[in-house]
Amino acid sequence: MKRLLIVIGVIATLMGLLWMAQGSGLFPYPVSSFMIDQSPWIAYGAVLALAGLALIWTAGRR
Repeated sequence: MKRLLIVIGVIATLMGLLWMAQGSGLFPYPVSSFMIDQSPWIAYGAVLALAGLALIWTAGRR
């Protein structure tokens, strides 16, 4: 169970970082994405990345 929580946390963290990069325009791929240069996606990505880090931290304490 601990390993599964860590894997989910890592995926959530990486996905959040990707959303932040797309929202800020640092990673404009795919070009037709609706997320590029849209500031709400920076906040959504930050929340998801923090949730992923919290999940990793919680799993590590088990």
